[in-house]
Parts: sequence; C-alpha cells; structure tokens
Amino acid sequence: MKKHVPSEEMKKELDNLLSKINAMEIVSKDEFQKNSVKVLRVLVEGQIHSINEFEHLKKAIDLLTLHLFEVQNKTRS
Repeated sequence: MKKHVPSEEMKKELDNLLSKINAMEIVSKDEFQKNSVKVLRVLVEGQIHSINEFEHLKKAIDLLTLHLFEVQNKTRS
C-alpha cells in the first residue's frame, strides 16, 4: 500500500502537471486537442482547489476542538 503523500508534495506534483498541460496547449493542432487540454486543466485546478479547501477544513476543525476544550475546562472550574 502506498504511503500518504503530504499536501505540499501533492500541490507541487499538480503544479508540474499544470506546466505540462500548458505546454500541451501550445503544441495542440486541432480543436479536439485544445478542448482536451482545457478539460485536463480544469481537473488539475480542481484538485489543487480541493487540497487547499481540505487544509482550511483541517484548520477549522483544530480551532473548533481547541475552543471545545476551553469551554470544557471553564465548565469544570
């Protein structure tokens, strides 16, 4: 089983893919190739956005957990 890759590494790989997709767009000859490149770009950008949103959710959960512990400590005092 493959080990979980850190988000920074995933974003770096996706940025590399985006660069390759941009290069593909430059050499694309017909409409089919250009439209395929557009689809690939949207998918990769969506993945990057999902990773960023997941990081925001993790931070929000951490803050919420911290506040729950603070409330719990105040009610016990």
